[in-house]
Amino acid sequence: MAGTRKFSSDLLLVAALVILTDIFVLIPPLNGIFLRTALGLPMVLFLPGYALIAALFPAKKDLDGIERTALSFGLSIAIVPLIGLGLNYTPWGIRLIPILMSLSGFILIMCGAAYFRRRQLPEEEAFAAHIKASFLALKTEVIETPETKIDKILTVILIFSILASVATLIYVILTPKEGEHFTEFYILGPEGMADNYPTRYAPGENGTVIVGIANHEYRTMNYSMEMRLENTSLDLPENLRHISLGHNATWEEPVTIIPPFEGKGMKLEFLLFNETDKNTPYRDLHLWINVTEVT
Repeated sequence: MAGTRKFSSDLLLVAALVILTDIFVLIPPLNGIFLRTALGLPMVLFLPGYALIAALFPAKKDLDGIERTALSFGLSIAIVPLIGLGLNYTPWGIRLIPILMSLSGFILIMCGAAYFRRRQLPEEEAFAAHIKASFLALKTEVIETPETKIDKILTVILIFSILASVATLIYVILTPKEGEHFTEFYILGPEGMADNYPTRYAPGENGTVIVGIANHEYRTMNYSMEMRLENTSLDLPENLRHISLGHNATWEEPVTIIPPFEGKGMKLEFLLFNETDKNTPYRDLHLWINVTEVT
């Protein structure tokens, strides 16, 4: 049994990457999209499988470098969904922080198990990866080791398949496909909730609602809004009649309603037009109001 031994450099590197990813994701000033992507990809695609392989196969003779690399990718793709499935049945659910903490805990526990199992082996038999030595060993294994032509072709195909898969995933993450193009148009009561709308008025009395627009059109939109009571246009300030919104921007403003005439069951319409068609409402909402003398 081996005595005191330094912590394996590959396990140290894996643990350091996990901690670094946690820091850059959890601390808001540091979590830029590029860093999150650069650190998050190995965290999801490689490190869980590598840590598990290190724990299961602590000896050098168990697996060679290419086998460890290929299995690390393959097992990571299997481990992450299983962790997500488990989280789905917990109070935390499938959210960023629970997934990050679960993955981090799994990887660090597997690194600890791998270190413990390697300590049980003689130092010369225990697997230990050093970046320069691993690169040279991989080069020797791929290029210089005498193998059949078919073995070499399969090895090259395996390496290119892994690289192509990683490159494809990076492309998908950095250039996400556009979703459905739509605009949200809604009315809230004076307290900002979807209830308690002012629907009963005395002559000359006014009420207030909050009108909201959310742009999900993947481009800047120039909207115009009208308010009509029984097809009669009501006055609106300029900032409510013409609204320009960038993609994913939300606009909410209070609108004062002053009914100009009396009636029961009158239709109060809020009409939203987009920049391409000024005659046909793009979205419309309405309330039914009563304007009567108080008895």
